[in-house]
Amino acid sequence: RRDLLAQIGIVPDAICPTDIDESRRKDESPRALAERLAREKAMACPEAGFVLAADTVVSLGQRNLEKAADAAEAEAFLRLLSGRAHQCLTGIAVKAPDGRVSSRTVLARVKVKRLTDQEIAAYIASGEWQGKAGGYGIQGMAGAFITHISGSYTAIVGLPLYETKALLEGMGWRVKA
Repeated sequence: RRDLLAQIGIVPDAICPTDIDESRRKDESPRALAERLAREKAMACPEAGFVLAADTVVSLGQRNLEKAADAAEAEAFLRLLSGRAHQCLTGIAVKAPDGRVSSRTVLARVKVKRLTDQEIAAYIASGEWQGKAGGYGIQGMAGAFITHISGSYTAIVGLPLYETKALLEGMGWRVKA
């Protein structure tokens, strides 16, 4: 996400890791989950200035495919996604210095080609699945698996740039001179 921000000239003053419960609540939609997690991350950061937080949820219907815990789970996710369309929902939240929080969720639809056993094995062996919602990262090798996207490419990567900049500016953030 730091690399994405740099593409639009934003360099964070600090990175504030947060420790929040990322569990999905009963009957919580993937869209609501992504936005709630982004808001909770923003509010959990004690920084005094502007705080930007994001969370990406990959969903296949109402099933969330979180960050794979291990290679076996990443492989299972890829097999589920193979030949199917799914959604990437990235929640973004901005906390202003006065404590106000504004947020939104950006949805992108992604279609994955039918994957061969060899493609799945090579991807798992690459390790690129680690730390990625849904067990894949479109910005790496898995980009070759994607036949179609509808929506923001950068939302799929993890931070929708257009919407992020608009949200920051709407909360009063200005580019430093």
